[in-house]
Amino acid sequence: MRRITFVFAILFCSLCAKINAQGITLKPKKPTASEIYEDIKKLNFLGTVLYVAAHPDDENTTAISYFANTVKARTAYLSLTRGDGGQNIIGPELRELLGVIRTQELLAARATDGGEQRFTRANDFGYSKHPDETLAIWNKDEVLSDVVWAIRTFKPDVIINRFDHRSPGSTHGHHTSSAMLSVEAFDLVNDPTKYADQLQYTDTWQPTRQFFNTSWWFYGGREAFAKADKSNLVKVDVGTYYPGYGLSNTEISSLSRSQHKSQGFGNTGTRGTSDTYFELLRGTMPTNNDVFEGIDTSWGRVKGSATVATLLKSVEANFDQAHPAKSIPELVKAYTELQKLDDQHWKTIKSKEIKNLIAACSGLYLEAVANTPTATTGEEVTIKLEGINRSPIGMTIQHVTLPTGKKVTVSSELKNNIGYKGEGTLSITNDIASTNAYWLENPGTLGMYRVDDRKLIGKPETPRVNTASFEIMISGVSITFEKPIVYKYNDRVKGEVYQYFEIVPEASASIADKVLIFSNADAKKIPVTVTAHKDALSGTLSLDIPSNWTVSPKNVTITIAKKGEQQIIDFIVTPPSQQSEGVITPKIKIGATTYDKELVTIDYSHIPLQSLFLPAQAKVVRLDIQRKGDYIGYIQGAGDAVPQNLEQIGYQVAIIKPEEITKERLAQFDAVVVGIRAYNVIDELQSKQPTLLEYVKEGGTMIVQYNTSGRWASTKTGPPYPMKLSRDRVTDEYSDVKILAKDHPLMNFPNKITQKDFEGWTQERGLYFPNEWSDEYTPILSMQDKGETPKDGSLLVAPYGEGHYIYTGLSFFRELPAGVSGAYRIFANMLSLGKEKTQKIKG
Repeated sequence: MRRITFVFAILFCSLCAKINAQGITLKPKKPTASEIYEDIKKLNFLGTVLYVAAHPDDENTTAISYFANTVKARTAYLSLTRGDGGQNIIGPELRELLGVIRTQELLAARATDGGEQRFTRANDFGYSKHPDETLAIWNKDEVLSDVVWAIRTFKPDVIINRFDHRSPGSTHGHHTSSAMLSVEAFDLVNDPTKYADQLQYTDTWQPTRQFFNTSWWFYGGREAFAKADKSNLVKVDVGTYYPGYGLSNTEISSLSRSQHKSQGFGNTGTRGTSDTYFELLRGTMPTNNDVFEGIDTSWGRVKGSATVATLLKSVEANFDQAHPAKSIPELVKAYTELQKLDDQHWKTIKSKEIKNLIAACSGLYLEAVANTPTATTGEEVTIKLEGINRSPIGMTIQHVTLPTGKKVTVSSELKNNIGYKGEGTLSITNDIASTNAYWLENPGTLGMYRVDDRKLIGKPETPRVNTASFEIMISGVSITFEKPIVYKYNDRVKGEVYQYFEIVPEASASIADKVLIFSNADAKKIPVTVTAHKDALSGTLSLDIPSNWTVSPKNVTITIAKKGEQQIIDFIVTPPSQQSEGVITPKIKIGATTYDKELVTIDYSHIPLQSLFLPAQAKVVRLDIQRKGDYIGYIQGAGDAVPQNLEQIGYQVAIIKPEEITKERLAQFDAVVVGIRAYNVIDELQSKQPTLLEYVKEGGTMIVQYNTSGRWASTKTGPPYPMKLSRDRVTDEYSDVKILAKDHPLMNFPNKITQKDFEGWTQERGLYFPNEWSDEYTPILSMQDKGETPKDGSLLVAPYGEGHYIYTGLSFFRELPAGVSGAYRIFANMLSLGKEKTQKIKG
């Protein structure tokens, strides 16, 4: 069966939503005179700081902002991971998709506090209790090489670790590992025999000092820290007030930290003196609380730069905020002199800074806008060009070079406030660079992303090399300004909206449900959606299936007339009679090329819309599963895909909004499930708890998934009987599970639960287990990580009135989307609890 739907308008609007946060920086920057002056001061400071930790939100944004804005140092945060293994309180995205969100949140944070962002290839595989486990899963040598690479390419004078390398096992294993790798790398980066393959792209380097950013927290409390010996600590007041910004450093820091919205890290700004401490690990102890003491941070460190130094000091001393353009002649001279230097590192950095300042001082506005948001090989795209000089300084656009090397000859004088507009044609060839997330291009391992191009390792995003290069003559000097090719449109509410111009494949395919559960041997209809990313798409679609499954038809001809249209093809997939798992993949063949990616979009207001092309796969599971009950109410919490997963095994799931929690509404359901961290993020549940417990008392089954202890403790009337949440968790997904209550219906009806049901779990067993509970609760399972005491609070059940109350910290929000068979069977048993009585009566 074929269904053709025209969805260009929907896809177009979705792609065009790429704005906010990093997306706003696509607009040519228009700094104020005070901001220009702050950037001029940075020209004359040649010191660098690298801050090192494990995850997004680990960084001390106050310290990063202080070094970037007070000291004027080039400052970067090296986050070893993208935070892929964390939780998400704003939506259902987990693992790699969460890593994409948190990458963008870090970029928004750095855009706020003035720092830069770097990464390694390490994948955040979830909570780890010891660095031994962390470094084994990560592949220590590869991550260490990435840290060495980051230091050699960024060339910091000072390295600051967020965590203590001397305390393995006392905190998250990723945290300690980040510090351990940083300390080890400090001693390797200047050795040409270590990771010698890197030296074809960069040089060895030796930082001068390394610190641990300590605080009272690492001493166990403020009182203990007050009494501690601080002779080896550098004390810095990071509470600077910036009149040019109208903000204190601590206020900027709070704005930066508040970008980590997926983790619920909204932060309120403070003002006034604020002390931060750095413990010396390597190098000599500063005598004046200056981490750069004894390090030449002037132009004196760059051979032959005396003329550049003199010019830039003059620019700083004579800057006229009312007439910034007066600085342009000396900036152009400094740029010219800078090109004569041998030091490629500082020449590259400062050339970029000077060019940005020339543009800012002159009000130079340059833009290259594509007439379409996306393009694929074979298309021709019109690029509209614009330039305007809003200063009395003479300028001429000589030509503009597009990504293929094609030059658009302009030869247009840019007189004061009189703009140039033109256009060029860009033919999309295979040489035009992909814009897809580079670290997701190839499958990696549990602990590592695979990146084959050494020069890409560490970059926060795929570099936007599809640029238009404007060659402009200024004061007799030809200077090239590169601008990313963008797409923009006007929104009636937002106004001018910018997004990146994306290079996409000819077509993509997708299966809506990423896990397909077959609870018996009956066939299912699986719709596959094909989207054309060019006009006149023609090809064939097939569906790859596991060897013991069958599919009909084998292949289908697809013909789509217009770019943006979709065609939906229904395949009939039949599972084997016995239990089986596998992956199905739609494949589109166009000519000699086969496409097997789907377009995945992530759209939140605080980050740019993310358009990713990822493997178009779905997991199929032939599962021996029984269930009782049909209609389930689901109260969503921080965001998960559990409702969709329960529909896969035949349940009808209704989302219950907080205001809909009434006795009459709840009475409709066979069971009510509360989503992850619901009590942490939904204030209304505080007052709705009595109604929920009344539902249980009158015979209902209520399942509460994990919460953290925060607001849980203040929930009115709490659970029906006392329990105390803890930070207990079992992170080893392979850990042994002991069934404590073997005869309990939860382990026997309607599915007999055995050890086999705990095989194939992903990332962890569970988290935030209760560690204290009253006698009314029955602990069902016991589990533990290696070397720890058993944890019996992962699944607790208590009768309450005529019904049942279940609390579970098991990670169903991870296991069900991953298609873990045993997790489905256990969840079906929880939903069926109490129904065994009905079964006996009917029998």
